[in-house]
Amino acid sequence: MMFRRKALPDELLPSFRAFHVVLDEIEPAKEGLTDVVPGTRLPGRPLQDALEEFVARLARARDAMPAWRRPEVEDEWSACRDGLEIALRRAMELLESGYEAAGFGSLLEVVGRSLDPLEPFARAEERFASLRRRKDVPARSRASNTAHDGEPWHT
Repeated sequence: MMFRRKALPDELLPSFRAFHVVLDEIEPAKEGLTDVVPGTRLPGRPLQDALEEFVARLARARDAMPAWRRPEVEDEWSACRDGLEIALRRAMELLESGYEAAGFGSLLEVVGRSLDPLEPFARAEERFASLRRRKDVPARSRASNTAHDGEPWHT
C-alpha cells in the first residue's frame, strides 16, 4: 500500500533549510523585542537592550538571506529582503537616537512599527508550503511480526 504525502521538490530543500536559518534569527529577535512590554507581574525588558539584540539578529538574518533565493520564491524573497531592511533601519535609528518610550502606548507603537515590516516572512512560509507536491511513500503495516532490525520476533 502506498500513501501520498506532500513534500517539497528536492531542488527546493536547500532553499527551504536556508530560509529556516533566517527564521532562526528573526523569531527570537521578535520575541526579544516584545519582551519590552511589561506584563501584569513583571516589568518589561529595557528597550535599548532589546533593540541591540534585535539589530544584531536582524543583521545575521540579512547576511543569510541570499542562501534561500530561488526563482520559485523570488517575489516573497524580495518582500522579505525589503521588510528586513526597513525593520533593521528603524531599529538602528531608535538605537542611535537613544529613544526612550514615554509609556505603555509608545512601547507598543515601537514594537509594532519594528515588527510589521517582517510580515512577509509569514507569506514566504506559506509560499513554501504551496510548493509541496504529492509524493508516494510506502505505508508501514500497522502490526508487524518483525523487530526494528527486520529480524522476526522470537517468542
